[in-house]
Amino acid sequence: MAHKVCITDTILRDAHQSQAATRMRTEDMLPALKTLDSIGYWSLECWGGATFDSCMRFLNEDPWERLRTLKKAMPNTKLQMLFRGQNILGYKHYADDVVEAFCKKSIENGIDVVRIFDALNDPRNLEAAIKFVKYYGGMCETAISYTVSPVHSEDYFVKLAMQLEKMGADTICIKDMANLLLPYDAYSLVKKLKENVGVPIHLHTHNTAGTGDMTNLMAIQAGVDIVDCALSPMANGTSNPSTESLVATLKGTEYDTGLDLGKLSEAAAHFRKVANKMKAEGTLDPKVLNVDSNTLLYQVPGGMLSNLISQLKQANAEDKYYDVLAEVPRVRKDFGYPPLVTPTSQIVGTQAVLNILSGERYKMITKESKGLLKGEYGKLPGEVNEEVRKKAIGDEEVITCRPADLLKPELDAYRKETKAFAKSEEDVLSYALFPQVAKKFFDIRDGRAQAPESKKAASVPAAQSDAVRVLYVDDRS
Repeated sequence: MAHKVCITDTILRDAHQSQAATRMRTEDMLPALKTLDSIGYWSLECWGGATFDSCMRFLNEDPWERLRTLKKAMPNTKLQMLFRGQNILGYKHYADDVVEAFCKKSIENGIDVVRIFDALNDPRNLEAAIKFVKYYGGMCETAISYTVSPVHSEDYFVKLAMQLEKMGADTICIKDMANLLLPYDAYSLVKKLKENVGVPIHLHTHNTAGTGDMTNLMAIQAGVDIVDCALSPMANGTSNPSTESLVATLKGTEYDTGLDLGKLSEAAAHFRKVANKMKAEGTLDPKVLNVDSNTLLYQVPGGMLSNLISQLKQANAEDKYYDVLAEVPRVRKDFGYPPLVTPTSQIVGTQAVLNILSGERYKMITKESKGLLKGEYGKLPGEVNEEVRKKAIGDEEVITCRPADLLKPELDAYRKETKAFAKSEEDVLSYALFPQVAKKFFDIRDGRAQAPESKKAASVPAAQSDAVRVLYVDDRS
């Protein structure tokens, strides 16, 4: 049955995370906020993902202050964030009391919709976040991390969606971070979900492989309720498909979004200036605008490709690029086919590089690879190569419970640790997630240290895990 399609615009989060290593400043957003608020989007994705880290690490901004500023300027539009389940916005599991405090403060400071995902699609890693988002009055959008593998069938995703609905999801998102969901598969999956799930279905895809617009259109014909798009100055390539293009395509049809192309054009004019400025600074590399169909061959998120090249350059091993690309799916198979999204994309990519550069597979195994194989991140979707697991963790027992059940409450310890410098509960949470980055930021903010001269684009994007130093593999989550 035809219906009006709703749009979530990602210009304030995923668009610049995907194209400019999350370097858009709050001041670059401000002039367009009134226009954005008047457009009539279903929501604006503006927080979470790598924005939190990047604000403090690179832009000398308080992420909580950014959120309050955006909420004040856009009272008529739901603000949306991306939340990594039990990892919150970091790269390890946090105790439930930290997850609760973060959900509470995010909603208090202005977030309306929390999109919660887990890299392994382990529902146990979503339990706490779902419960606390709902308890504090937020809208809970649970996400299925879409991927392609022998274990990830259409039935697998439909069953997972039905389970997430039972757990309390208000909407369900198909999170296709690597643009692997092809148009006809999208049609079939959305149709099945609409037959089996009662809550609205939201589709998030990218245009890395050049199929994003077609995937959106086929999903719309199958009955999808909401789609993610980005205003054109930062759309396409490794980012999301263009908002204006989809609105124009659906205009006058039974799926008409009702959005005003004139207002979209006005907002886009502002972000075109911002994009040009970022190109001049070197934070937005035009290479990310290209289509790369290698994504479909190797099932690797687009951002991984450019980062693999830059890391291999540093190791004087550019000639090993295709060897590493071919090794990624092999490592992924050994590790039980995890979807490649933060933090598993970094873990699998790092291990693939080490396997090739050391000349022997699993001669060196990272701490994160060991943690993944031990079950510290949750249940791996497929069968693990037991030989590789034994090499990694020896006779250690594999964790089979919800990993967070092994964690004692942490919040009071963080409060004690930050007593001398935290000015608010928000500061405590910033420190809990990124201790070194937050402490440096507080010292500059409170006049105990001087801000360094503004950095141009670093070779490693903002979402880098403190734990994963060997290679950063960008997730485009």
